Amino acid sequence: MNRLKYISAYPDHLQQQIKTLMDKDQLSHYLLKRFPEPHKINNDKALRDYVNQIKKTYMKKSGALSKIQYDNKIHLVNNALGMHSYVSRVQGNKLKSKNELRISTLFKTAPLELLNMICVHELAHIKEKEHNKAFYQLCQYMLSNYHQLEFDARVYLTQVEFLGDIY
Repeated sequence: MNRLKYISAYPDHLQQQIKTLMDKDQLSHYLLKRFPEPHKINNDKALRDYVNQIKKTYMKKSGALSKIQYDNKIHLVNNALGMHSYVSRVQGNKLKSKNELRISTLFKTAPLELLNMICVHELAHIKEKEHNKAFYQLCQYMLSNYHQLEFDARVYLTQVEFLGDIY
């Protein structure tokens, strides 16, 4: 089983550092030093308020989100941490669309910074459907250290899947 699957696209020296921390049973200590406490956004209403605040700050002109919730059906096996869906329906002579954002329940007990990164990622999909240059520029606009936090989220996933939660 590849214990480094979440960071397999990163340079070898980074993978080796994480592997060494895992081998020495120090990965959770590394994560706790970076993120000492979990967030308190532990229900759908709080998540909705949190995401809408980010959206209001950075994406005022984008369409409304019809649903924002934690979803326990999102599995790491599918390499999904969150999902953004866009549904268009014809009602009479009007085209109605709905944007929905779902975050894996894994992030109910994660550090706030990692939840923030996932929310920013999914919000960016409202404007940019693909993971392209414009998508990552939008993520960095909303969260200047987006790439570092994406790496940290992958390290956190490695910890949770193979060694257990850090809190």
